[in-house]
Amino acid sequence: MPDNKQSAVFDIHAIADNFPATAETMLIDTRLTDEAEASSRVFRIYHPTPAHYHATCDEYLFVVSGRATFFLGDSDPFELGPGQLIFFKKGTIHGTPQILEEPFVVFSVDTPRRDPGDIIFVNPADGTPASFIQSKVLY
Repeated sequence: MPDNKQSAVFDIHAIADNFPATAETMLIDTRLTDEAEASSRVFRIYHPTPAHYHATCDEYLFVVSGRATFFLGDSDPFELGPGQLIFFKKGTIHGTPQILEEPFVVFSVDTPRRDPGDIIFVNPADGTPASFIQSKVLY
C-alpha cells in the first residue's frame, strides 16, 4: 500500500474479517479516508438501526457481505445483499430494521466528509452517536 496521503489501497474483505463477532454499539466502523471533500469507511451493522439521518452529507452505501432490510424515507423496508449500492441525499431518513444474514458489512462514501457525530435519530430516545457507532481509523 502506498504510504503517503495522496493514494492508498485497501483490502475491504480483510478489514471486514477483522471486525469482532459482537458489539455493544449498533455499528463498528473502520474509517479509511477523512478528507473535507469525502470520507470513506467500512462498517459492520450488529444491531438493527432505527430511523435516523445525517445533516451534513450525502451517502453511498455498497453492501460487501450479508443481507438486511433497509428503508429510505417513507419506503417500505426492502432487502439488500452483496453487490448492491444505495445512494441518498443528506437529510434522508433511513435505517436497517432487520439483519437477515451476518456479517452485514457495508462500504460507505460520504460527500462531503461526515463527522462521526453526525447522526440524528428521529426519536432521540433511540440512541446517541456514542451508542450508534464505535470507530477505528486506518489513515
